[in-house]
Amino acid sequence: MSRRLSRGALAAATLTVALATLATPALAAPATAQARIFMVNPVQSSGDQSLTDAKDSATAVPTAQYATAALRNLDGSGGLSGKWAVIRSETGAAAKVADAGAYTRHDDQFEQVMAYFWVNEAQEYLQSLGFGSELPGANDRAQPVRINQWGADNSFFTDKKAEIRFGKGGVDDAEDAEVVVHEYGHAVHNAQVPGFGTSLEAGSIGEAFGDYLAVEVGAAADARYGWPMRTDLACVADWDSVSYTSSTPHCLRRVDTDKTYADRVGEVHADGEIWSRALYDIRRALGARTADRIIVNAQFDFAPDTGFSAAAKATVATAREMYGAGAETAVRKAFADRGIPGS
Repeated sequence: MSRRLSRGALAAATLTVALATLATPALAAPATAQARIFMVNPVQSSGDQSLTDAKDSATAVPTAQYATAALRNLDGSGGLSGKWAVIRSETGAAAKVADAGAYTRHDDQFEQVMAYFWVNEAQEYLQSLGFGSELPGANDRAQPVRINQWGADNSFFTDKKAEIRFGKGGVDDAEDAEVVVHEYGHAVHNAQVPGFGTSLEAGSIGEAFGDYLAVEVGAAADARYGWPMRTDLACVADWDSVSYTSSTPHCLRRVDTDKTYADRVGEVHADGEIWSRALYDIRRALGARTADRIIVNAQFDFAPDTGFSAAAKATVATAREMYGAGAETAVRKAFADRGIPGS
């Protein structure tokens, strides 16, 4: 089953991320390498809502909106393959780690680098929450990713191969970290509950979690590396959506709408904004770390077709078990405010 992603500031210098270099044996490839990326995307980092794709032009995005950051957990092969991500491309030459600091958005290889960095970043964020140590692992494996393999302007996660595929057209999807992490959210859900999303409401929850995880990983990365966020945190995929939205701010979707359960329209992306608002309210009530530990941990108790009511009850129960009555009350209120039955 495919999970479709529907269509729909100015830093003075390039960021250099300071990270400890891991010792490696003589002649072995370094554990990290420097790469040019967007942090999180150029609209978010600049606040400039007038940026456009301009047919993949390198000059469409100011040089100052590229960040330099470390590619971590590489396997030493010289390509974008490592502990948490394996990147493949058949429409252009494979990116080389040695050249990762030189690519611009005009190069197909730039999207490969973006996908590697942000998939790795997303898993590292989950690891920082305790998933894979005191909590069960959540997709703690090398995630297969294909870049520009889909001949349309769409991206998706496929259950059959447990693979993420990113499309092209307008702003190429993997240029926006929030699109990358959204799709990774589907991979996380599928790893926790194989085949998750077999009902309309489960599919809506999956789209909502992808949006929410994208916002969370991006916010955590901005704080981790000291990179500015000059747009609204609740706006998802500010860069990818410039090709599909005429009004500003450009947002593919939002995680802070006022939608309630009564506003369902039977489309997973639209209805997902009900669930993502509840998750966002849990974050605002409990803080990002506590909220995300509860939200992700609760998903292990979902079934492939779990709907809003059952998922809300599982999340409330997880909050109570992990953090007690106060957290339970906050989580219950977030779902009740969305009018979700049984919450």
